[in-house]
Amino acid sequence: MTSRTKTAAGVISAVAAVAALTGVATAATAQAATGCAVTYTTNDWPGGFTASITIQNLGDAINGWTLGFTFPDSGQRVETGWSATFSQSGRNVTAANVDYNAVIATGASVSIGFNGSWSGSNPKPASFTLNGVTCTGSATTSSPTPTASPTGSPSPSPTPTHSPSPSPTPTGGKPTVAADGTGVYRTVQEAIDAVPSGNSSRRVITIKPGTYREIVTIPATKPYITLQGLGSSPRDVVIVNNHYAGGNGGTFNSATAFVNGHDSVLTNLTISNDYVEDGTTVNQQAVALNLNADRAVLTNVRLLGDQDTFLINDSARAYVKSSYIEGTVDFIFGGGTAVLDDCDIYEKRSTGAPITAARTDAAKTYGFLIYKSRITGATANTTQLGRPWGPNAQVLYRESSLSSTIKTSQPWTDMSGNSWQNARFFEYKNTGPGAGTNSNRPQLSDSQAANYTPQKYLAGSDGWNPIG
Repeated sequence: MTSRTKTAAGVISAVAAVAALTGVATAATAQAATGCAVTYTTNDWPGGFTASITIQNLGDAINGWTLGFTFPDSGQRVETGWSATFSQSGRNVTAANVDYNAVIATGASVSIGFNGSWSGSNPKPASFTLNGVTCTGSATTSSPTPTASPTGSPSPSPTPTHSPSPSPTPTGGKPTVAADGTGVYRTVQEAIDAVPSGNSSRRVITIKPGTYREIVTIPATKPYITLQGLGSSPRDVVIVNNHYAGGNGGTFNSATAFVNGHDSVLTNLTISNDYVEDGTTVNQQAVALNLNADRAVLTNVRLLGDQDTFLINDSARAYVKSSYIEGTVDFIFGGGTAVLDDCDIYEKRSTGAPITAARTDAAKTYGFLIYKSRITGATANTTQLGRPWGPNAQVLYRESSLSSTIKTSQPWTDMSGNSWQNARFFEYKNTGPGAGTNSNRPQLSDSQAANYTPQKYLAGSDGWNPIG
């Protein structure tokens, strides 16, 4: 990474428009629904499955919801969920809203899901209840035939081990964006442009599978926008461009996507910068996602690039769940605060390089938390956990699996006159062949670790808790 100069940085979906998002966890009072429909779709493999659930409210608007259902077989278990808080007692399962999707307007929908395990067979629930009311609306419960195990391959672009499936393409309505002309708009940016400035409710822009070669910007004046891919995996919807720093006004201006509106959500899609480093061009940084948005949530997203893939700016707080990030040098970087939870992070350069380059302000307690994630790379003993772009950089790798790609004797390194030893770099209870302890690997104690949880990283002054 060379030095950088910082620059200033509608459509209502046919599926869903979740209103009045506040971004702050509140004690909303649940109201009874008078009707609902549920779409429950699974993708099965031996011993496991992914379930995606779309809940449509056919009755009065509700502010706070709980979905209930019962597994027909006692061998079925919910393992990890997203966009809801799941609990299970015996065969009975409940899923409760998280703060950003608590409201479901009349006729609107929310999409949630989970990874599960099963033994014997995997039949589907026969009925669902929303706030205690049985859902009687029509629902599709098709289950595609599995073709492969969900475990990803390590090279060149491994699929995340835990990769939730999205909600299916809605029945009876157009996607918001479709490159083939079957949607309301042909480009993602056209759909964003159609959202009014200053909107105060969730606007879900659904994107049909395809490749969208464009530069996408969600302005700061347009909060509460969701970009939702409608494919069977995040590989099916690709937003891509090939700008690089040397030809486009510096690193910060090279991004494929600029997400500036607070409470933005990205789900089930890929953002890529496919500029190829040629070994001769100066300023080869080529950002995939430039994130300025506070309270941003990324779920089941792939971020692809070489140098400087994912920029998390000072103003951003981001929760990144069950996603995949790859790059070569400093490919997770910036002065913002981010939790990467259950993610796959891949160093693809054969000679290795630092993964993170944090520039955390001294006044900030929290920078980057890599939590219960998996770190892999192209070669063994070549990859470093990070280096300090700023002298007070803060990075913690916590309870993650570190493969043999990590340079175990010296996993942190200096940068631009900033000593890694003076930065706030830590590990805690990591596992795998790349884990270990020595004088170059500062570890948190159990008592210290209690103050470095995902919730504490993200809470800020407003108590934000996207985790549920």
